[in-house]
Amino acid sequence: MKVKNLSVPLRSVAFAAACCAMASSAFAVDFDGYMRAGPGLTNAKGASRACYDLRNTDGGHYRLGNECDFYGEFGLAQTANVNGATYTAKVMFNEYSPGTDIGTSYTSFEQMYVEAKGLDVSPTTAFWAGKRFYGRENIDMLDKFFVNMSGVGGGADLSMGGDTQLGLALFTTDSGKGFGDSGTGASPNPGIRLNADLRGLPVNAGGKLRVTATYTDGRYDATATTPKGTSGVGLSLTHTQALPAIGGDNRLWLQYAQGSAGLDGNFGEMSAASSFKNYLLVDSVHFTSGALEGVANIVLGKHDADLVAGAAAYKSMSIGGRIAYGITRNFKLNADIGFMQKKPDGGATQNLTKFTIAPTLSIGKGLYDRPELRLYMTHANWNAAAGASTGGTNGIRGSSFNDVTTTSGTSFGIQAEVWF
Repeated sequence: MKVKNLSVPLRSVAFAAACCAMASSAFAVDFDGYMRAGPGLTNAKGASRACYDLRNTDGGHYRLGNECDFYGEFGLAQTANVNGATYTAKVMFNEYSPGTDIGTSYTSFEQMYVEAKGLDVSPTTAFWAGKRFYGRENIDMLDKFFVNMSGVGGGADLSMGGDTQLGLALFTTDSGKGFGDSGTGASPNPGIRLNADLRGLPVNAGGKLRVTATYTDGRYDATATTPKGTSGVGLSLTHTQALPAIGGDNRLWLQYAQGSAGLDGNFGEMSAASSFKNYLLVDSVHFTSGALEGVANIVLGKHDADLVAGAAAYKSMSIGGRIAYGITRNFKLNADIGFMQKKPDGGATQNLTKFTIAPTLSIGKGLYDRPELRLYMTHANWNAAAGASTGGTNGIRGSSFNDVTTTSGTSFGIQAEVWF
């Protein structure tokens, strides 16, 4: 559901929150979420701000000082214990504005589900149904979830002993890609998805393996304007290794998807040819040394030509890192640098390099300590192929640089970010 006027939904949420706050102590009410907001500008003539990354590549984007929107997620959850069983009902909505002022905004429900644990039929299993974030695993500095089975569905998470769990879930979609119906009531591209997710499996000293398998089926026939839906399969392997010597860990993803399955365990393009294949390798290392904490990543992708969409095959690469250096308990210096590349078959190679430095006020010195209040400067350089990647219009995401001859930009701003 999307609406342009938020006054009614926000009043409704405030009323619901007030009611929850007055609920009996027998029912625990939890609040969680995320928010980022702040003003920005750029050196582009007549423009307020710009953000920089290559379109349609695998590595997400280097988000520090590189977010041209307002965004927030606000969730309420109520938990009750009844006859030895525990039930949790969760509702979360988001607010999104593509700009930095008080213009057009949108809101929608991102989660709405019920989960039950401790049932006598299987006391160590959590059963659930509804719309939810599910099985997500990301690299925060890239703002990218490399495993993300979120959607409308139902399933069960079985405890296998220790930290090992097996999740089994069924999802459906009415709009062909993503997280459910588009809100129009039309359902031109229905599909189903099955996921099996084995996580926390010990495989070596300090190392754990996650195996995520996906099957998808585009359940619609071809029309004059819509290609026929296809089936698909996907497999994602994640190995997490504790590295005490550097005060951190290493995460390695190997991913494969074919047909209508996505690399992240979700739906892909529902009308993609059944022979359409994608591959991804991601490595991320996290380290801490005194007042310095950081993360470094490399992302390598290979994609077949999408014959239905008419998109060429391509390879992509992203390499970069982010650090936080604690100067005092509440003041630190954040910085990141990233290089992105896309090589389309038969086309020119696209390159982009982005750098940000951000003096930051925070509750702590660490890389992930929030809330943060940042003052940032971001600079990016790209080649002509990257600037022209959308066919005559500058291809840099969210860019205010609309002539293809421009190959660099600098942005400034203030941003607040908080998890709660």
